[in-house]
Amino acid sequence: MTACGRNGCPGALGKTGFCEICGLPPGTPEEPTLVIPGPDEPTRITGTVVTRSQQIADDRVPLPAVELPGVAGRLLTEPYVPEEERFCGKHGCATPVGRSVGGGSAPAEGFCPVCRTPFSFTPKLAAGDVVDGRYHVLGCVARGGLGFVYLATDSGLGGRHVALKGLINTNNTAAVRIAETESQVLTALEHPNIVRIFDVVEHEEFRYIVMEFVDGLSLREIKNRGRAGLDSSEGRLLVEHVVAYGREILTALDYLHGEGLLYCDMKPDNVIRGEKRIKLIDFGAIRKIADDESPLVGTEHYQVSPRERAKHGLTVRSDIHTVGVTLRELFQASDGWSVTTDARGVRFGIESFLRVLDRATAGFDQRFASAREMLVQLDGVLDEILSLRDKQSRPSGSTLFTEGAVLLDAGLGQAPPLEHWTRGTPVSLGARPAAAEIAVGLPLPREDPEDPQANFLRAVRAPDAARLLKKLDRVSGSVEVEFRRCRARLELGATVEGALAVAEAERLLGDRAAHDWRVAWHRGLLALGAGDFAAAKEKFTAVYRDIPGEEPPKLALGLCEEHLNGAAAAERYYDALWVRDRSQVSAAFGLARVRLLRGDRAAAVAILDQVPEFSRYDEAARIAGVRVLSAPMPGTGDLPASAELDDAVVRLTALDLDGDALDRLVTAVRETGLAGVLLGQDGITDGEILRADETGARTVLDKSYRRLAHHAPAPGPHDVLIDLANSVRPVTLV
Repeated sequence: MTACGRNGCPGALGKTGFCEICGLPPGTPEEPTLVIPGPDEPTRITGTVVTRSQQIADDRVPLPAVELPGVAGRLLTEPYVPEEERFCGKHGCATPVGRSVGGGSAPAEGFCPVCRTPFSFTPKLAAGDVVDGRYHVLGCVARGGLGFVYLATDSGLGGRHVALKGLINTNNTAAVRIAETESQVLTALEHPNIVRIFDVVEHEEFRYIVMEFVDGLSLREIKNRGRAGLDSSEGRLLVEHVVAYGREILTALDYLHGEGLLYCDMKPDNVIRGEKRIKLIDFGAIRKIADDESPLVGTEHYQVSPRERAKHGLTVRSDIHTVGVTLRELFQASDGWSVTTDARGVRFGIESFLRVLDRATAGFDQRFASAREMLVQLDGVLDEILSLRDKQSRPSGSTLFTEGAVLLDAGLGQAPPLEHWTRGTPVSLGARPAAAEIAVGLPLPREDPEDPQANFLRAVRAPDAARLLKKLDRVSGSVEVEFRRCRARLELGATVEGALAVAEAERLLGDRAAHDWRVAWHRGLLALGAGDFAAAKEKFTAVYRDIPGEEPPKLALGLCEEHLNGAAAAERYYDALWVRDRSQVSAAFGLARVRLLRGDRAAAVAILDQVPEFSRYDEAARIAGVRVLSAPMPGTGDLPASAELDDAVVRLTALDLDGDALDRLVTAVRETGLAGVLLGQDGITDGEILRADETGARTVLDKSYRRLAHHAPAPGPHDVLIDLANSVRPVTLV
């Protein structure tokens, strides 16, 4: 192992990079150092400590500056256990003790009036005491549920500050067992978000855990400061800060659960926010996952219901519940709690975050099954909130969905089809993707790697849905096979058969089907296949509730809203998607439709121009830009201005299209050009594509129709196009 080497520390670095003795990474200063902030960074000065806005461990979220009181400010002048928390510690007794009688003072020491067991609620250490010959006590700094916490310096490590934790009532046998468990467990844990234990020592027959001293504020203090400062922008607690704290907490819990342990007592008091990261403290409630015998230690307000505890005991899901309650309290002290309009631009992200909290505190079956599962959703929500706040894209791949393989643009990203002229098929800039197109074009859920047919499904290939179904019939059924069968049926328009496949998947899932978002997703696809947008919206809303950090459910809801209530109702979904992730090009086309229906060509083109050049849909966006600038406005039929037509021509000549598509797009632009000339529109620039006079405009359009006739698949369509050419042919020509 690598030696720490920090100021003579004899320890070695563990697997997380932190020293097993001093608990710090190599080179970390023992005391806070003076930090000179940049010109735009707030400075806080308190005592001898200067702090500034710090970042949580993943460096995505600048956290609000905190004022640390310094070591002297940590010491409690009168450590005290409230009367209502004083009980006899003998097993099976629990008689209230240490209470005042007749208005007199409450005794901190004495004997239980029932069983005569002695009790003491006074600190056992005082300033100046030396424990184990090296730990010099400075005073009491905190009181936990079971013990006082003392601040001391370690003369063996150059006076470094440490925390000593002992029992409040040393005659409480249950507390003694819990303390022993805590010390045993903490010695085996190694995680940067978990307070480290250095030693277990005895002093005057009492045992103390020697722990890392975390100089910071509890999340309870952060919450109280946030609530007090809601109307102040200085040091304000933002909703993204709360999400970031949640991520760090879940990272620590995921580690504990992986070690077969439950934390059991998550609450704002038990999380300390230091300068650069949070630390979980107070492990008095920790227990093994399979432990059904140890006494319950925890704060009732944060715990699951007694009914759940009776049925399931304490579980990973009960830990998740305590995180949800903790984060909701913090959220209520953040700026998100006071946002009543979308003026700050983050309301949609806040709604996503609240859905995470709702699921974290939902019933046992609906709740997140693991810290990792909740963490994945918080990651997505954090990116969403940050992007809505600063308008910077933060694309990230989904662990639950594959990337969408189809652009849901209703054809706007392509040149008008030949049938537009040969059959009179209407083409409108404001056309929405059809229900069937959406049903087969939305992103697909990733297959469960634990499914018994996972390997087969990864390997199976077929040129079309009908042949795929034949191959699927050759293997025994599984949940993922049935979902794949459902989607193949949808491609063939067979929604009834697709519903039978989902029903079989539900049968295989059993009781889990009611809480599996994949079932709701496929039910939503089936509703789209049947053209029922209201039913589809209901199913996709359920998916959004369960996985609010994912993008595809929001795209699905936006498309449903656009059909049910118009483009404006869908805008919030499209905007949240597009701001966060520039790969969500279907959302960009949705926003373009919103702008067009408002009569704003420039805004629609501006959205399309944001599609990255490296996107596979870059060409589609550029074609759409040409069409938006050169076609009648949906709803009103208003023609583009001359400058807009000129811009369309410039963009058109920069496209690298094949002959067929190019001819169709040029024809559409020339049709608008002739219409403008006939209406007396001035300013159209003569050139290769357009002509400013009627004869010239008719001549170039006549040529376009005749070129299209060369692409006609049959005599009938060919004759239609020739007739169109003759109808616009200038009368001066023979």
